[in-house]
Amino acid sequence: MSSEHPARRAGLASQKAVRAKCKDEWLSLFADDARVEDPVGISPYDPVGEGHSGHAAIAAFWGKAIEPSAIEFAWADFFACGDEAAFTGTIRSARADVVVEVDLVAVYGVNAAGKIIALRAFWELDRARVTPVEN
Repeated sequence: MSSEHPARRAGLASQKAVRAKCKDEWLSLFADDARVEDPVGISPYDPVGEGHSGHAAIAAFWGKAIEPSAIEFAWADFFACGDEAAFTGTIRSARADVVVEVDLVAVYGVNAAGKIIALRAFWELDRARVTPVEN
């Protein structure tokens, strides 16, 4: 599938905005009724396991999960089907005191306008590789 697939394009734009710390740009990629599940299910960012729905909740997720970290993506591959694209690889999240690396599958779904309607990241907290940063 071409790199021009709308869901792949939206996923790459999302990742670019995250790396650049451009919250408003990132939020503008999402449809008004979008849902972010990162990771899917119950997590420290989502104790109920229902995801973050709508721009206000997605912005709050940014503040907790993205803003405090420098995030890098290392994708091994992607697969685009229908209105979705799945990226497989590793994300590295660095904070002042710790670096966390997780292997995952991130799935982006888009609507007809190319806006993200769903971002679902499949990764396991107990498989995260955590390295303390010495100051």
